Amino acid sequence: MAQITTLQTTLDHLVNSDTDIPKNHLQYYSDLDPKSLQLFMDAWPRVKPTRKLLLLDELLIHLDTDTIVSYEEIGRALLDDSDGDVRSRAIRLLAESDDPKLASKFVDMFLNDADLAPRMEATTLLGEFILLGELEKLKESLQRKIEDAMIAVIRSEDNPSLRKRALEALSYSSRPEIAALIESAFERADPTWVASALRAMGRSHDERWNDDVVNRMLDDDPRIRFAAVEAAGELNIEDAGPILIKMLEDEEEDDDVVAAAIWSLSQIGGDDARIYLLNLIENTEDEDLVEFLEDALENLEFNTELNKFDLLSLDDDDDELFEEDEEEIVEDE
Repeated sequence: MAQITTLQTTLDHLVNSDTDIPKNHLQYYSDLDPKSLQLFMDAWPRVKPTRKLLLLDELLIHLDTDTIVSYEEIGRALLDDSDGDVRSRAIRLLAESDDPKLASKFVDMFLNDADLAPRMEATTLLGEFILLGELEKLKESLQRKIEDAMIAVIRSEDNPSLRKRALEALSYSSRPEIAALIESAFERADPTWVASALRAMGRSHDERWNDDVVNRMLDDDPRIRFAAVEAAGELNIEDAGPILIKMLEDEEEDDDVVAAAIWSLSQIGGDDARIYLLNLIENTEDEDLVEFLEDALENLEFNTELNKFDLLSLDDDDDELFEEDEEEIVEDE
């Protein structure tokens, strides 16, 4: 009862006040039970449109900074809201959910929503469901349904931004026809399509694209450079390491490309990358940049340890195979 009373007070402030939403109010929107959710939905029509978006934006920020809270109930409840901006934010509130029922709902929104923003957000999360399918954590039939919907949109005359987003999301799939879609986008004259193709290459984790990615890392268009740099890290292309360091030494390089280059170095790893990142930390006074560099260095160390573990696992597998071969030889004798 106390929780409901507190939520009611919080909702009264949301409905009746024009002031900012207090940070300590955000916790009361988390993990709503059915009665609390009903209170929220009863109050929702009385909230001004601008305050609806303000609240949802605050919840999304809080969700990124606090791993304990969950606004999934609100997200689900608002998927059918009449406002497209509300629906798009509702989808983002569900980013951590792997409920297959949501995947089917997102497919419907991706194909049929009246507004572009919800379709774009649905596409992004559907990519995560495709990845779950590749990890055998989603029914094959549902993964196929998602992929078929995306392929249909990519090949259509639908909104270009949506088709590019769909290509990037679809690239997690190992279906053989995906490569042709990526190649077709990469060969377009439009740099935004080329950038999307490069992002798709990175997400595919397919070494066939390594040369294409490296060849575009120094492209004149910053959008293409940015996408190629990100893809180089995703694909763990060792030959890209020296190019990334060269880009970081270019004082005129775009800030977004610099940040992507730093992170890609941390994904690729190696002694040269570690030394370079350490030198950057020692010679940087910007506190935010130092924090980002330290995160990158931590990521590099994590990936290095992970690679060592993988190598040890392979060695163990080789030993087991060797022992099995010995047993077979003994049995043959």
